[in-house]
Amino acid sequence: MNRYELVYIVDAHAPQAARDEITKQVTEAASKSDVKVINSQVWLERHRMSFPIKKVWEGTYYLLNIEAPMAAINKMQAFLRLNEQILRFLAIRQENKSA
Repeated sequence: MNRYELVYIVDAHAPQAARDEITKQVTEAASKSDVKVINSQVWLERHRMSFPIKKVWEGTYYLLNIEAPMAAINKMQAFLRLNEQILRFLAIRQENKSA
């Protein structure tokens, strides 16, 4: 299994309950996709972006450290792509640091 960092951005002006629901949906989608969530946290709260995304200037950034096969990451990205409340996302594979 590979390790990944997954970052997704949600509108910072959305109510806290809506942001919590999105976080819950993402973790549920991860568990359904055979993704093991190692760490989940709010990375940046109310960060002003360089350019608007869907006419939104401020976003809350969430960071997930996960472990999963590539097929599970593809399922996870499909879910994130379909969720209209998620402005952007990016999954990056971490390199193995065995030295």
